[in-house]
Amino acid sequence: MIKCLKKIIRNSNDRYDLWISFLQEKELKNVVEVGVFKGDFAEKILLSCQDIKKYLMIDPWRHLDDWNKPANVLDDTFQSFYEETMHKTNFAVEKREVFRGRTQDVQDDIENNSLDFAYIDGDHTLRGISVDLIAIWGKIKSNGYIAGDDFCPSIWQHDKSYEPSLVFPFAVYFAESNNVKIYGLPYNQFLIDKGAKGYEFIDLTNGKYNELSLLHQLKNESSNKKKSFVSKILRK
Repeated sequence: MIKCLKKIIRNSNDRYDLWISFLQEKELKNVVEVGVFKGDFAEKILLSCQDIKKYLMIDPWRHLDDWNKPANVLDDTFQSFYEETMHKTNFAVEKREVFRGRTQDVQDDIENNSLDFAYIDGDHTLRGISVDLIAIWGKIKSNGYIAGDDFCPSIWQHDKSYEPSLVFPFAVYFAESNNVKIYGLPYNQFLIDKGAKGYEFIDLTNGKYNELSLLHQLKNESSNKKKSFVSKILRK
């Protein structure tokens, strides 16, 4: 797997290249995307990966009062995003299955052990990534994969007025709890190999994820605040 991923990484310019190449290499046929937004990822994958037979899309496409993230816009705007997604992927209407709702709301409508690959790009808070990974895990075949976006080495991906993003390190802990391998990849991506038993976190980004603890990040945040405070004092 490492050799395969390194080859894909060398030939990729962005996350789209990365996952298109991976899906093509593994000839994966049944895919779910959690957090579709405007449909850009779905469009590119469906255009490039002809082996795909079924592509599930999970997204509420509505304002969520308890979702403190930048993309939480009004219902009318989400409706336009939904319509844009349908338009972009209409060429693959025979392959797509649309589940308009939160992951926990629609999970019972998806057959267990039926999917080869999941791409998670939904709510990046601790609550969101926990629900998505746990809900999707049983839907993936024993030799399948779960990948995702926003695997950022800092939990402070957005402005501090928003909830911190905890895809990293939670996805690592999730892989450890299920005793499987997980890869840290370029472009803030991760890959969990459900069929690779024996927990290991393999960083293929040359040390971008060398520290897994939240305490380390909180200490860095505290240190940065102190430096900022001292800098303001010195400027006066």
